[in-house]
Amino acid sequence: MAFRYRKFKVYQDALKLHSLIVRVNKNFPIEFRHLTNQMKRAALSIVLNIAEGSARFSDKDFNRFIGNSLGSVDEVVSCSEVALAEKLMNQEEFLKIEKLALEVSNQLGGLSKTLKG
Repeated sequence: MAFRYRKFKVYQDALKLHSLIVRVNKNFPIEFRHLTNQMKRAALSIVLNIAEGSARFSDKDFNRFIGNSLGSVDEVVSCSEVALAEKLMNQEEFLKIEKLALEVSNQLGGLSKTLKG
């Protein structure tokens, strides 16, 4: 069985963003576990909303999940800004996350427009 979500480039890029977040978070001290957990959940939410939404029977319903993914992208970037301010990550790591998050956000926006027809 082929899963519809696998054909979307945004899904592949969302997986890359999640992987990047997991790698960067490995260096966070234990006392920032709350931030680590939130960042990972938000990054995973992007991936899962694309997958779940693609299984819906209407474009309108799928688009609602894309909106949820967009909110999670913003959450990842916001958490990354907090991590940068707390010196938990360096500028280079932050810029990598921000660049990939912007790419995913733009792709989600494009997919949303396509679904609206």
